[in-house]
Amino acid sequence: MKLKSLLLRYYPPGIMLEYEKSGQLKTKSIDLLDLQTRLCFLKAGTIPLTPPGLNLCTDVNALVEEIQKAEPLVTASRADQVKLLIQRLQNKLGQYSNHKFYLFKVCLSFNPQSTLVATGSMDTTAKLWNIQNGEEVFTLTGHSAEIISLSFNTSGNRIITGSFDHTVTVWDADTGRKVYTLIGHCAEISSALFNWDCSLILTGSMDKTCMLWDATNGKRVATLTGHDDEILDSCFDYTGKLIATASADGTARVFSAATRKCITKLEGHEGEISKISFNPQGNRLLTGSSDKTARIWDAQTGQCFQVLEGHTDEIFSCAFNYRGDIIVTGSKDNTCRIWR
Repeated sequence: MKLKSLLLRYYPPGIMLEYEKSGQLKTKSIDLLDLQTRLCFLKAGTIPLTPPGLNLCTDVNALVEEIQKAEPLVTASRADQVKLLIQRLQNKLGQYSNHKFYLFKVCLSFNPQSTLVATGSMDTTAKLWNIQNGEEVFTLTGHSAEIISLSFNTSGNRIITGSFDHTVTVWDADTGRKVYTLIGHCAEISSALFNWDCSLILTGSMDKTCMLWDATNGKRVATLTGHDDEILDSCFDYTGKLIATASADGTARVFSAATRKCITKLEGHEGEISKISFNPQGNRLLTGSSDKTARIWDAQTGQCFQVLEGHTDEIFSCAFNYRGDIIVTGSKDNTCRIWR
């Protein structure tokens, strides 16, 4: 076995190993919560994970030594790289010393008919629920890691789930059965969604790429590249003609869904971009960033029209209303703001 690369996983904290075995590229993970020398985390179901003192009480060298003992792939030549990853994790979590983090995260989506809601969880399953009585309809099982992204298509007969196991699965919403699994990304999935006419699927990943798939047969039709860091969000415009990607490299990009070529690059944020969305007209883009600002952009030229300032912590969510004349932003400062 030969170690090819190391990737950092923020939540739950861990390190992903990409290695080659018998000519095939495989992955495995090191869960930092399972180690004796931990990053000052409490390992428990619903007990908050509290970062205060994170940088002070963790002996990084001791943690690296324990990782090396537990995983033969991490040799002495890789020790410095592992230290850098752990320090990056410490710095990231240390930004939120007044916040509490929980081990569980749920994503959800309503079907277009508003009769069902789907939920995805860190227990590796997704569930369909009847909105009228709150009863469980189906449990969707098959992923081997937490589900981080989930959505219905516009007709409501298909559900897509994206997981930290590097795969995306499409399910039949009427039966709960798996239709097919999309395999191609080599790191965790960050976003997965259908376009408006349900002909294409867009997936974003921590491997720095987005992929386009034929929704009828699950075959990959294109890989969108160019970002220097993880893809944190991606979306179609309402016509399905444009694709937008947001990255931890602090930039966003717009691609043509037809040609798969990059049309423009959005530059200006001073931190990673965690959320991106089109307005209903498709001529404007909205981004939210860890630099505590949101920005409005021209979707064709990449020109920044306005910077929305006021939040005192990272913006993790933002959206236009259905008319495109109101914006809402959600921040880790525990507030939402409405902009007109």
